[in-house]
Amino acid sequence: QVELVESGGGLVQAGDSLRLTCSASQSSQSFSSYGLAWFRQAPGKDREFVAFTGPGGSVNYADFVKGRSTISADNSRNTIYLQIDVTEPEDTAIYYCAARGIQAIYVPPRREDSYVWWGQGTQVTVSS
Repeated sequence: QVELVESGGGLVQAGDSLRLTCSASQSSQSFSSYGLAWFRQAPGKDREFVAFTGPGGSVNYADFVKGRSTISADNSRNTIYLQIDVTEPEDTAIYYCAARGIQAIYVPPRREDSYVWWGQGTQVTVSS
């Protein structure tokens, strides 16, 4: 069982940077072996994939954040981050952290149903 808690959301102006944090409780499985991702859900829309970091440091980004966002992990703190350098009003959404075990290593990271543990989400609002 892994508990995930997101933080760092809030109200920012378009063009500002933002860093989201996801802290995970300790579990029997090494934190570095998890696949960890950020998803988001905008009002009236389905939840969508944002970014992923997996075992060995692999990363994957959705096209809409590629080039202006960085996902990173601090295994010593059981924490992952999502840095968005240039926010846009379209980034307004609830951002969720998700984790999956090593057994899902060959499943495409954008597959929402491959994630077992989810945080409660943090609201990000970007004003224009």
